Amino acid sequence: MEWTPDARELADLELLLSGVFEPLTGFLGHDDLHAVHERGTLADGTPWPASVTLHVSADLSPGDEVTLLDPEGLPLAALTVAAQEPDGLTSGPVKGLGTPEHGPFARLRRTPAEVKAELGGRPALAVTMRGPLDDLSEIVATAKELDALIMLLPLSYGEPGPAVVRAALRAKEKLPEDTIVVSVPLAPREEPEIDLELREHVATAFGAAEHLAGPDPVHIPGPPHRRGLVVFFTGLSGSGKSTIARGLRDALLELGSRTVTYLDGDVVRHLLSKGLTFSKADRDLNIRRIGFVAAEAARHGGLAICAPIAPYAATREEVREMVESVGADFLLVHVATPLEECERRDRKGLYAKARAGLIPEFTGVSDPYEEPDDAELVIDTTHISIDAAVSQVLGTLRSGGWVR
Repeated sequence: MEWTPDARELADLELLLSGVFEPLTGFLGHDDLHAVHERGTLADGTPWPASVTLHVSADLSPGDEVTLLDPEGLPLAALTVAAQEPDGLTSGPVKGLGTPEHGPFARLRRTPAEVKAELGGRPALAVTMRGPLDDLSEIVATAKELDALIMLLPLSYGEPGPAVVRAALRAKEKLPEDTIVVSVPLAPREEPEIDLELREHVATAFGAAEHLAGPDPVHIPGPPHRRGLVVFFTGLSGSGKSTIARGLRDALLELGSRTVTYLDGDVVRHLLSKGLTFSKADRDLNIRRIGFVAAEAARHGGLAICAPIAPYAATREEVREMVESVGADFLLVHVATPLEECERRDRKGLYAKARAGLIPEFTGVSDPYEEPDDAELVIDTTHISIDAAVSQVLGTLRSGGWVR
C-alpha cells in the first residue's frame, strides 16, 4: 500500500534516510518509545533522546511493505512493518526510494557523508539555528579557539523554516569565507532539554567537534500594518460589495503602503473556479478557493480584498480560520443592503431571471443568505455613496492600525 506521512513524519523520514538519525534505521515502536521516555535510550540500551514515530491509519501486519510518498505522490521510501499498535503507531525500518525534490533551499540539504567529505578531517563548530543569530562574536571566538570551520545548521522545519535559512545565509556573509550552511529539517520537540540533546546529535552526525545552540526566536506579534490582512466583503448580489471593494483597492493602491490582492467573486468564477455550478457544494468550494488564495497572500504580509456573496456562515467561518491559522488578521464586512433595494437596482437582470425561474438556487430569492453576526463592520448602501462606504472601511483599517 501507499501512505503519505504528515509534515513532521516526512521531516523525520528525510533525516532517517540521509543518515542524520543514525543509529536509527526506521520509525520507533512501543518498546523503543517506552525506553526513550524512561531512560533516554533505545530498548537495546543505545542512547537516543527523542521520539521518531509514524502513524498509519490502515490496518497492517508485520512484514507488510508500505511505500511512503511525499505530498505530490513521489515515492520516498519503503517501510517494512515490524509492528503496529491499535492507535496506528507503525514501526519498522525504511529504505530510500528517492530523494526529496521539493521545498525551498533544497540545494542546501546535504547528507552527513557529503559534509564530512568536504570537511576532510578539519574540526568544525556547528551552530544549530531556529531563529536569527543576534551575536556572531561568540561564534567567531569559539571557532578561532578551536581552529575550526564554522558550520551553520538552520533547522528548516515548517512555516518558519525558509526565514531561518535566510537568516543563516545573512549570517554567513559576516562570517569567514569557508563557513558552511546546511539546511536540516529537524522538527522541534516540546521539551527544551530533549530538543537541545537532539540538536547536539545532529551536529555530531555532520562531523562537528563542538556545538553551539543558537537562541530560539522570541515570537512577538508584529504591528498591524506589517501583518497580513484579509478584508472579506459579503452581501447579496447588487448590494454594492464589489464596487466598495474596488474602491478600497484603488484607495490602498494610491496610499502605496500595502501590497494589495483583489479577488472579486465574478472574476474568480471565470478563472479559479471555472466549471463550478451554483449548487451549494460548488458555491462553498468557490469560497474556500477564494479563502485559500487570500490566506496565502496574507501569509506573506499582503492585504487581500475579497468580494463574493458568501451566503453561508459556516463557510465564511472556514475562511476566517484559514486566514488566522497563518498568523494573519481577518476583517468581515457585511454589506447589508436590503433585498428590496438590491432587487430594485438589478443591474445585471439576475433577480428578474431568478423570479422567472430561469436561475435556480439564487441567493435571496430561492436560496437563503445567512446574515453574519460576527461582522466587524456593517454597511447599508441604500442611502450613502460608494465613496462614503469606502471611507468607512478605510477608517476601520486606519483605526485598527492596518493602514497608516
